[in-house]
Amino acid sequence: MNRQVVKTDCATARIPELDFEIPAFTQKGVLTTIEGIIDRAVAGLEQDQPVRRATDEEVARKIDEFIGKLKQLKEVHSSFTFIVDDPSGNSFVENPRAPQKDEALVVAHYKRTPQQAAVLGLAAEEANETPADSAEDLRSEVLQFNTNCPECNAPANTNMKLVQIPHFKEVIIMATNCDSCGHRTNEVKSGGAIEPQGTRITLRITDPSDMTRDVLKSETCSVEIPELEFELGMGALGGKFTTLEGLLKDIKDLVERNPFSLGDSSTPSKMEKLQEFGRKLLEIIEGKTKAHFVMDDPAGNSYLQNVYAPEDDPELTVERYERTFEQNEELGLNDMKTEGYEAAAAASER
Repeated sequence: MNRQVVKTDCATARIPELDFEIPAFTQKGVLTTIEGIIDRAVAGLEQDQPVRRATDEEVARKIDEFIGKLKQLKEVHSSFTFIVDDPSGNSFVENPRAPQKDEALVVAHYKRTPQQAAVLGLAAEEANETPADSAEDLRSEVLQFNTNCPECNAPANTNMKLVQIPHFKEVIIMATNCDSCGHRTNEVKSGGAIEPQGTRITLRITDPSDMTRDVLKSETCSVEIPELEFELGMGALGGKFTTLEGLLKDIKDLVERNPFSLGDSSTPSKMEKLQEFGRKLLEIIEGKTKAHFVMDDPAGNSYLQNVYAPEDDPELTVERYERTFEQNEELGLNDMKTEGYEAAAAASER
């Protein structure tokens, strides 16, 4: 009940066990706890109870009974499910075990429907088809387009380049450098399609030289360090093409800059756990501690350099596996039809 919750205006909160829902835009955006969300709901229901008792006693009685059920939730006599559904993707429920994985907390990302996009004021993207340049031209050319800095919103340029990674595939690297504030970003997109099988790459870190290995982490790749009981879900940190040291330092910065470790939300126990994790991760980066580094990419578009290529690397294991239904669902493959769709489309038009 004390988990921190960020709930935006457009987020819907639900408790299925009571068939209870707080619709979007009925409460303002708030930083509170699960108990605070329930208290706000109780306060909202109690607000007009005196009038209801005077005009419709039966409705008032039923609302009183429901308020009692909500108050009982705070005592947690039995488990219940708390769901925050935010089409904007800006709501958050705290993981008190961070940076370790919380088995009780599930975060699912989904594609907004056209109706949700319209409510958020997002216009549909126009699909402008332009003649494609040849692959050779793209490999030799750095494309540049205008954008805005994500930090200061000043006009900036983003450079895009198609790069061939040896013993792997082509990727697209996008880099933005802001002349106003000095902010720099880089993002990597896979240049190919989703592979027929998922890829699980395991590296046993035994030497400081392992930190110089090139790493391509796609947006669909999750990272795990079993010795630290740490797991970074897909989507976190986005796509990156860097070294193993660079990726581990990005993970360290992400954990140490956790917003719930600052201000009123911070507690000594949280800070101690995060600082201890940072120390252990730094020992791995400096080569003082041996560990396993695992990259699991259902799309098969991630890469970890084999320094012995084309020979096998004794410390590197690459496994190919069949994706589960849930993984295909998350990648949007279950509803994707690439054969016979012309006939289906023609039949639907009749």
